[in-house]
Amino acid sequence: MIKKNCLLYIQRKCDFLKEDFGVLIGTELFAGISPADLEGMLACLGARAAEYERGRPVLRSGARVTSFGVVLSGQVQIFQEDYFGNRSIFANAGPGQLFAESFACAETSALPVSVTALTDSRLLFIDCGRLSAPCSRACGFHSRLVHNLLNILARKNIALTQKIEVTSRRTTREKLLAYLSVQARQAGSGRFSIPFDRQELADYLSVDRSAMSAELGRLRDGGVLRFRKNQFELLRDWERADQSDV
Repeated sequence: MIKKNCLLYIQRKCDFLKEDFGVLIGTELFAGISPADLEGMLACLGARAAEYERGRPVLRSGARVTSFGVVLSGQVQIFQEDYFGNRSIFANAGPGQLFAESFACAETSALPVSVTALTDSRLLFIDCGRLSAPCSRACGFHSRLVHNLLNILARKNIALTQKIEVTSRRTTREKLLAYLSVQARQAGSGRFSIPFDRQELADYLSVDRSAMSAELGRLRDGGVLRFRKNQFELLRDWERADQSDV
């Protein structure tokens, strides 16, 4: 739980906590970095920690960003909203996961997405320029971090390609089955959980929530799947059901 005395309206810079180092050492970004080197590395990178209350904006669309975030605790959502308030969700990020790294590294002049705290969250921000450029002390960890960051960017590019494949399907049924098929393959099982509630799933798939809920009911009644909240089970004929709508 976030300490209230470390909150100032939306956010306030905070000193690093012992728990922060435990989270960071376990992340893909800091893979291969020893715990003994971590504190000095964060100082070299000019990293800063900040805390956000639930529902508060972290990054706003249209802003220029040069730093990317790492979730230390809590959860944030990356989304795009049009002029009429229609929301398309790109992803949710939890402890150890990064956000806005592509835009920070590309030095995007205007951020095309927004980031909001879904829960009370503690976040770390790292200046992308200081990460990629060796410092005057020639710290050896820079090349390791760049290597790790490239791996993360590559995997996220694959995930974005998968989303495009899912959302380009013609019908709500096709989108649902394509998305759930991807989740099942990633889980290696017909039983899995998804990171979205119903409204978030509809926003991710760019479909109407009521139509999506009705389609889920039809798939359940047709023996294609079972579900409870965000827990799903695809039954034996789910691959055939997926192909039947293509």
